[in-house]
Amino acid sequence: MYRKHTCGELRIAHAGQDTTLAGWVQTVRKFGAITFVDLRDRYGITQLVFAESLSAELDEQPLGREFVIQVTGTVVERSNRNPNIHTGDIEISVKGFRILNRSSVPPFTIQDDTDGGDDLRMRYRYLDLRRNILKRNIELRYSVNRSARNYLHEHHFMDIETPFLIKSTPEGARDFVVPSRMNAGQFYALPQSPQTFKQLLMVSGYDRYYQIVKCFRDEDLRADRQPEFTQIDCEMSFVEQEDILNMFEGLVKRIFLDVKGIDYTDAVQRMSWEDAMWHYGNDKPDIRFDMMLCNLKKPDSVFTDKKDYIDLIDGAGFNVFDNAETVVAISVPGAAEYTRKQTDELTDWVKRPQIGMQGMVWIKCNADGSIKSSVDKFYSEEKLKAIAKACRSNPGDLILVLAGAEERTRKAASELRLEMGERLGMRKRDEFKLLWVLDFPLFEYSDGDNRWVARHHPFTSPKPDHISVMINNDPSIADPAQYLAHPYAQIKANAYDMVLNGNEIGGGSIRIFQRDLQEKMFAALGMSEEESLHKFGFLLGAFEYGAPPHGGVAFGFDRLCAILGGSESIRDFIAFPKNNSGRDVMLDAPASIDDKQLDELSIRLK
Repeated sequence: MYRKHTCGELRIAHAGQDTTLAGWVQTVRKFGAITFVDLRDRYGITQLVFAESLSAELDEQPLGREFVIQVTGTVVERSNRNPNIHTGDIEISVKGFRILNRSSVPPFTIQDDTDGGDDLRMRYRYLDLRRNILKRNIELRYSVNRSARNYLHEHHFMDIETPFLIKSTPEGARDFVVPSRMNAGQFYALPQSPQTFKQLLMVSGYDRYYQIVKCFRDEDLRADRQPEFTQIDCEMSFVEQEDILNMFEGLVKRIFLDVKGIDYTDAVQRMSWEDAMWHYGNDKPDIRFDMMLCNLKKPDSVFTDKKDYIDLIDGAGFNVFDNAETVVAISVPGAAEYTRKQTDELTDWVKRPQIGMQGMVWIKCNADGSIKSSVDKFYSEEKLKAIAKACRSNPGDLILVLAGAEERTRKAASELRLEMGERLGMRKRDEFKLLWVLDFPLFEYSDGDNRWVARHHPFTSPKPDHISVMINNDPSIADPAQYLAHPYAQIKANAYDMVLNGNEIGGGSIRIFQRDLQEKMFAALGMSEEESLHKFGFLLGAFEYGAPPHGGVAFGFDRLCAILGGSESIRDFIAFPKNNSGRDVMLDAPASIDDKQLDELSIRLK
């Protein structure tokens, strides 16, 4: 028996008992003839005391950091207790020990405040995973996994595996492809999601399916994206949108309770896609704080019907506003005290390439009731105060205004809002706010291809009262400049996204389940009948054999874990992630293969 207890298990109640521990040496401290060792395993740290009687043995077998050892001894009360660890009331008076395996000097210090950089720690990820900070992340990931499985099992979902080697049907991100040796010149693809398989399972009668499953997308990486990632993938039959929303609100609330001890009793707010874009500038707004966009110009776009705008900025001779498609503002509470240096820094911030604005206007609502602006010479104090009133500003607030093309400006205003929320401490890592975003457009218009593309995916159903619009209208676009006037631009998807703290953590839809409507969707996306049969003939065929109404949702498992763990990066919650170039620097993958393998696969490299 290597151990009787773990290094995080023993307490003062165990005093006087003999025990055997095994683990890794965290630190070695010598005080004269007495040596103290901190022994670490997955469960915690226990202090060991090697008395003078063991000095000679320690001299013959000196202990180093990360040595794997086994000790026997007696649990005793510590004279200088350590309240920072669970085992801080006791220590082990060592009677004997043996070295199970020696360790080379680690390339970085294995502790929370490590001296190892990202690249070094990624190369030695198996050592990095020994650090408490990553251990807690992996434990949280496991807790989320277990909580989700328990909830779904209790609600009669079945965990059903689907294939990883499938057919390539490019639509959206690029596929990872796998050559087939037995079928020369042909390739499998790794699934971007199990979408069609879970729909086929509904046709098969398995009315509640789930997987916590790997998915693969060959796309550029960032902090919240990996080439292989994990989804909580779910599908249900004989459901409408409301059934899905209620079921999976329950799932996330259960995870909050099990993993974070948070009893999330608030009703989950719901917001249309149009309102999210109008009031927040993006379709995944962070509603932990207010600071909504104030729209200062009459819309002439998808928001044409919006009435809550003010028209106080036109005709003043300020061309930046007069010639802009849209002018939006945010009112930042308590920031009127910003200096010129600080407002100039914010202006430089919005000019960065990733934000893309030409400049920014500011209006200070001073505490004494006066008002000052960077465009004083164009706008009277009366008009500036009217703008401040429309922006719901109070004395002491700072109004920041952006103007330009609709899409870019709205996105930039959204980023500016989030940045100011971050600077003012409004985006608290320990506060969680859920939101459903609904009523997305079913289609987006692609300028380059002069055709419609699916906003979610081509299996999403229109809202029930929009199905006839899709069936009874030709999808072709005669005048690309007038695409917003086309009936297809008005069709809403029977789709929904769940947003947590400004991050999309899940999305799904009620699916198309009739062959004729699915064929109409493929045609609207520019697929010929031959192409749709080649790519999705198996699904169209299945719909002829009694396909039930069905819908589902997929949660970004890695992203959910990162948010719950208070991190921006999903990499910290994946045991063996890839770096920003999509490489596994520990394995040195991807790597070349030899000529023999290439010949077997009938592949020749350029």
